[in-house]
Amino acid sequence: MSQTVEALIDGGKASAAPPLGPALGPLGINIGQVISEINKKTADFKGMQVPIKVMVADDKSFTISVGTPPASGIIKKEAGIEKGSGNPLADKVADIRIEQVIKVAKMKSDDLLGKDLFAKVKEVMGTCNSMGVLVEGLQASEAIAKVNAGEWKQKILSGKTELSAEELKKLEAERKQLQAEMEKRKAQFLVTAKQVVESMVGKPRGQIKARLLELKVPMSIIEEVLPAEAAAATPGTAGATPATGAKPTAGAAKPAAKK
Repeated sequence: MSQTVEALIDGGKASAAPPLGPALGPLGINIGQVISEINKKTADFKGMQVPIKVMVADDKSFTISVGTPPASGIIKKEAGIEKGSGNPLADKVADIRIEQVIKVAKMKSDDLLGKDLFAKVKEVMGTCNSMGVLVEGLQASEAIAKVNAGEWKQKILSGKTELSAEELKKLEAERKQLQAEMEKRKAQFLVTAKQVVESMVGKPRGQIKARLLELKVPMSIIEEVLPAEAAAATPGTAGATPATGAKPTAGAAKPAAKK
């Protein structure tokens, strides 16, 4: 009876370490040979997470099937980024061309819901949107509207996926500019957030947070600057100590007991 081992590995970098090694060890096969074969089959997916299956027969022979990385993983590879935006509505981390969208759509064709390449291209654009990645300098909704209007029709029909060296160079420059702008906005939000926190010392933590959200400060920065619960306690509440941190004086007069 054959046995199957499934795992998610870094393309071209599988090893005998977990998760593969411990799973393959009890099956009595040559682990080094399996690892070598996996790395050959996934070499084109370097820098991406790839799902693989190792099917081992009773005679210890094996076959390996390689799936495709998640669409987001391929988009990151195409965009030259390590991760998507933490605040995709405001911060854009990269810009990719329609050819790259078509490439992702074709690679993930079996996993996408669209009935044809046009629909699948629009699906990929939606994923780009959730990652803070622009398409031809446009938000996903704008890019999808262009597809619906017939823009890029010939490129989609031809399945064109390659970019020239000049186009790739331009994309890299755009990515660096977008990231510089994102860092600048982050620095500005950080200054604003710190000023709000300083101006609201002693106010309830929830009230400070509400003010920061009102100013559209990203949650990542809010969590960074928001005071801890104890530090944000409202003065005058039971058990609260003065802002200076001074403790009640020993032997302080107590209220007279009721008779």
